[in-house]
Amino acid sequence: MADTFPNGTVHQAPEDLQVAVRANRGAFLLWDGLTPLGRNEFICWVEDAKQPATRQRRIQRTCEELLEGKKRPCCWAGCIHRTDKPPSRWQQAVLVDRKKGSGG
Repeated sequence: MADTFPNGTVHQAPEDLQVAVRANRGAFLLWDGLTPLGRNEFICWVEDAKQPATRQRRIQRTCEELLEGKKRPCCWAGCIHRTDKPPSRWQQAVLVDRKKGSGG
């Protein structure tokens, strides 16, 4: 496998995600075949986790979903960090809910 790891359009894959994806050749090949936008969604989803245990579950689930043929994480509103398009209505609703939950 190559030394460079394919990243997303906005996000760079963190080391723990890279290690997990590289550990399974099939998952790595599928990851490599994703579009940069698809990889970006998985990376953002992993990095959005608040708790270490949630992050680990999302990393594991990323590998599983790749092997299941998924090209985006299941049940994810999408990366809110992209600058090439405004957030969708669903993303905006998630942002509003987060602001309410964080006290402002």
